[in-house]
Amino acid sequence: MTIKVAISGAGFIAGVHACAVKNSGEAVVDAVVEYDLPKGQSFAAEHGIKRVYQSVNELIQDGGADALVIGVPNALHAPQTIAALNARIPVLVEKPMAMNSGEASGMMESSQMNQTVLMVAHCWRFDEEARWLRGKVETGILGNILRTKGYGVHSNWGPEGWFTQKALAGGGALVDMGIHALDTARFLLGDPEPESVFARIGTYYIDADVDDTGVVIVTWKGGAVSYLEAGWWQPHMDGPEAATQLYGQQGFGSLFPTLLEVPNPREMCVDITDPGYSFPREDHAPQAMYDRQMVYFLECVKSGKTPVPGALEGWTNMRILDAAYRSAKEGKVIEL
Repeated sequence: MTIKVAISGAGFIAGVHACAVKNSGEAVVDAVVEYDLPKGQSFAAEHGIKRVYQSVNELIQDGGADALVIGVPNALHAPQTIAALNARIPVLVEKPMAMNSGEASGMMESSQMNQTVLMVAHCWRFDEEARWLRGKVETGILGNILRTKGYGVHSNWGPEGWFTQKALAGGGALVDMGIHALDTARFLLGDPEPESVFARIGTYYIDADVDDTGVVIVTWKGGAVSYLEAGWWQPHMDGPEAATQLYGQQGFGSLFPTLLEVPNPREMCVDITDPGYSFPREDHAPQAMYDRQMVYFLECVKSGKTPVPGALEGWTNMRILDAAYRSAKEGKVIEL
């Protein structure tokens, strides 16, 4: 049976998701929800979509859909998700999951109460190279991971529009780009629970009420520590989006460029495992990554299984972001 998917939003990421649905071969985009009706109609014409609505409630009242993908400003994530879940419509919601952990908790409760799938689009978990490195970490080749460094930075550019408005986005570069660095580190570490957060966050490059610069240090249960950078309009970046370095007791792992370095005492050298991925990539965030994410979401819709990353992973990330902003404001470590 072909799964009928509705997409909320008609911007760039909505187009990426529409292509992913088409590429899955088992679903179609049957409806688009967009408050700006002409924009929604244009998006529908471009992607061959039959139905156009201005709200999720209109969609639900007119028969709903088999699944809903939400790619709208962050302030709409929680209300649209909860409305869909209450109508028993599975949801894939863009990152960050919500404006704060309180909203995320409400979304998670709605998913549980309605026994309906809720997945959060932490896309880097579906990247081929990230999965390769996670697989190597699982073998124990690096030993116990002591620390990580990760990046979510735009150099010499940044977004405009609602991304730079606190009322619609909730935050700035940290929630837009830092979330990628955070979730990628957590994925590579095996989703540990956070223990404490320390952050320095500010606005130095743009005239807006959200941050454009952030440094966050997360201590995980088990002892690992993650150093994360977030930024827009930075004069330099040490690595592309989601680039992550892992420092283990027995070796070093890197994502973008992707490789392993393991000391070989017998030969008095370092064994380097290069999986052969090109760096830099022609398309750093390839469509194939979003295609794999969509296929996984559709599998969860069909089976009813709890996705990973799901509500729990999204809520945990929101707790860390909330703690980071509080830490920066209060100038102290926040215990979780």
